Amino acid sequence: MSVLKTEVRPGGYYDSIVLMQLQAALADLPGVEDAGAVMATPENRALLEASGLMSDVAVEAGPADLLVVVRAETEDAATDALSRVDGLLVRGGTGGGDDYRPRSLESALKVLPEARWALVSTPGRFAAGVAREALDRGLNLFLYSDNVTVEDEVALKRRAAADGRLVMGPDCGTALIAGVGFGFANRVRRGSIGLVAASGTGLQAISSHVHALGGGVSHAIGTGGRDLAEEVGALTARQGLDLLARDPGTEVIVLVSKPPVPSVARSVLGAARGTGKPVVVHFLGFAPPARRIGSLYFATSLPEAAWMAVDLAKSAGAVVDAEKDPRGEDGGASAGGYLRGLFAGGTLASESLLALKNFLDPLHSNMKGDTIRPLEAVPRSEFHTILDLGADEYTVGRLHPMIDNDMRVRRIAQEAADPEVGLILLDLVLGDGAHPDPAGELAPAIAEARRSRDLEFVVVVVGTDEDPQDLASQVAALEDSGALVFEDLTSALSRVVDRLVEVVPPPLPPVEVELLSAPVVAVNIGLESFSESLADQGAQAVHLDWNPPAGGDDQLMAILERMRR
Repeated sequence: MSVLKTEVRPGGYYDSIVLMQLQAALADLPGVEDAGAVMATPENRALLEASGLMSDVAVEAGPADLLVVVRAETEDAATDALSRVDGLLVRGGTGGGDDYRPRSLESALKVLPEARWALVSTPGRFAAGVAREALDRGLNLFLYSDNVTVEDEVALKRRAAADGRLVMGPDCGTALIAGVGFGFANRVRRGSIGLVAASGTGLQAISSHVHALGGGVSHAIGTGGRDLAEEVGALTARQGLDLLARDPGTEVIVLVSKPPVPSVARSVLGAARGTGKPVVVHFLGFAPPARRIGSLYFATSLPEAAWMAVDLAKSAGAVVDAEKDPRGEDGGASAGGYLRGLFAGGTLASESLLALKNFLDPLHSNMKGDTIRPLEAVPRSEFHTILDLGADEYTVGRLHPMIDNDMRVRRIAQEAADPEVGLILLDLVLGDGAHPDPAGELAPAIAEARRSRDLEFVVVVVGTDEDPQDLASQVAALEDSGALVFEDLTSALSRVVDRLVEVVPPPLPPVEVELLSAPVVAVNIGLESFSESLADQGAQAVHLDWNPPAGGDDQLMAILERMRR
């Protein structure tokens, strides 16, 4: 019959990797059937119970206590195993010997006064306190710890942003700064592609693909999985985009995340546009609104994001030139005002709605869609509005706008009379059965609207040089009226975004870009393997011999926190 023996060590904190090594070493001892070595949190005690390793003694242990359990064939085997714990812990420690290990952050910074980073991987319930202390000391944070509350995350990031510092995390698994990997990072060559990622494995996958394709990574900034949540508002993502925008070694940026809510998507895409560099966007599981809108390129998979980035990096200069106005002038600053889209083609209207809902708010339409607001009255536009004028409610008792332009001509005059309208978007579809000369009716209406004020018209023309309306003459008539004419919807929508959507400024004050070029010098607090990894990559690091404050007693910790403030 098996014998179960338990040892509780109050306040005996060890990181999870050391305990994993201890557990494996105990299980390998002669006569031992199974073993557990964990901090006695409720979750860990539940796992021990599921494995048949709980005892009455273990039940009484607290979350700051080390709990070691052995199930052995005999009493002697169990006793012998527990007697070896101290020796195994010393052997399992990765920085043993005579290495000095500071016990406080203050002492660690005396060893490495030039440190600019703190890597924090303590248990979640302690992590926010450790992170606050690191911010107090002027450090930037790589916060690996999970189970940090969203309230703490927001408070930490807002405080760091106000001081011009960076918090990567919580629950940030990987980053690459100046060629040095933080956490779980792949060894990739240096290059001109920068990454901002709210997905740790996504960051690793893209950087690895970039390496395999012959490209290289300048820096990769992890944000933590919740950064693009509505509560957090993409604080770290926007800081990361701004940093890479100012980094002379970064020519192309990749932004990867789970799909954010529309308000955050608008904010982070606005920040991406503000970088002035090509940005490849991959929101995991999200149907992209277009292949390209201005300087934003939308990928549908992690490998495609890497491929697009490598391809853009080969011709970064040409990409910037392509952003010029089709009339040969610079696009200029955003004009502002509301958009009014007046479409004869329902599919083009739907595609426009899908793409622009990520940039414009509030967006109204007679078509339905997520986050799209209905019109209170069909004859009247509201704020940003995209209309399918070929829908049933507009064609009762009248011809379809592909055949009869009267309704669109009247609507152009109505929209142009609204001083808050900044741009009118139209389609013009040629072909058999369509109006024989649509530009002949639309161009005079555009010219008349433009006489009274500076109002921009963008027209996407669908047709061929063999259509009966004569494609070239249709385009010429529209251009003579002052309209900008595009042959594809994506280019037309890029123009809309460039003219109407304001660039989102970075959080102020900015994080010093020198943070990316300075040698990595860090204090590691938590998982000792992270400190070893930094040393293996040639970075300077000191490992802090951390233990929970007040022995992990919640009441005493709260008192100490109040005293500290």
